[in-house]
Amino acid sequence: MKTMKGPGLFLAQFAGDEAPFNSLDAIGRWAAALGYKGVQIPSWDARLFDLAKAAESDAYCDEVSGTLAQYGLSITELSTHLQGQLVAVHPAFDEAFDGFAAPAVRGNPKARQEWAVAQMKLAAKASRRLGLTANVSFTGALAWPFLYPWPQRPAGLIETAFAELGRRWRPILDAFDEAGVDLCYEIHPGEDVHDGATFERFVDAVGGHRRACINYDPSHFLLQQLDYLAFIDLYHERIRAFHAKDAEFNPTGRVGVYGGYEPWLDRAGRFRSLGDGQVDFDGIFSKLAQYDYDSWAVLEWECALKHPEQGAREGAEFIAAHIIRVTEKAFDDFAAGGTDEAANRRMLGLD
Repeated sequence: MKTMKGPGLFLAQFAGDEAPFNSLDAIGRWAAALGYKGVQIPSWDARLFDLAKAAESDAYCDEVSGTLAQYGLSITELSTHLQGQLVAVHPAFDEAFDGFAAPAVRGNPKARQEWAVAQMKLAAKASRRLGLTANVSFTGALAWPFLYPWPQRPAGLIETAFAELGRRWRPILDAFDEAGVDLCYEIHPGEDVHDGATFERFVDAVGGHRRACINYDPSHFLLQQLDYLAFIDLYHERIRAFHAKDAEFNPTGRVGVYGGYEPWLDRAGRFRSLGDGQVDFDGIFSKLAQYDYDSWAVLEWECALKHPEQGAREGAEFIAAHIIRVTEKAFDDFAAGGTDEAANRRMLGLD
């Protein structure tokens, strides 16, 4: 059995223009002081990281790793959520997602998509140079506007969407395979891959690619009212990354799963700081330990109520308290009588 690593912290929600959040050195020192052992780096944030340089320079990667190591920190994964989102964008969302891209390709969906693919391939190379085994990302979406089957979807629409999604991702997955890195998709509303059924469609569309893996985040499943513990039973072989993020779902006579276009504070389903929501983390950490998950538990902080710095401080303590140091011995070893085949046969009435 294996013990997972942690606590880790996803830096995306904390990076900013003010110290200590405006440089990798300063934010690393801050995270370590809270008790974190690793950080997940948003690869698009130039204040913290240069993806293009990391893809080509061992010296730069050594510098990044060394900056964090002085505070006892490791890199858990690189995040490419924003770039992954742009691999597949339905025209309805062109303008909304344009800000995720480099300024030079905004307003040009074809150029933007090519830029996103190039970014993903840089992330594969950078991950390899950094000695990482996983990257976390999104799939993007072509079929999301057709999620609800009204108006009735024409035959073949979803199949065509996933075939195209697979066509776009297959060469990226091949690049990650060449780098020896798993590409772990966060299964998330707004992506075509947003639950177990759609993940299965996607895996089929990329030919069962061994690098098509999962960044497990139970918060998105709770808001969909999906059984997030059974999900681990079904897909644990492909779970290679873990966002520890909490959520709550409190439906009323006014709003339910769809949220009524309400702001986060007033939705029935909303994200909460770790430990403040309804997610059964005792069950999750037990399930992951049962299936020998040995990668990182990374806090992704999002909450409509609590200040992020309080959430980060409490989150480190929460994850550390939930990581199960797996046992190397059976609890009933004291009663073991050894192996005696002759005695076994007598007990079974075989002699």
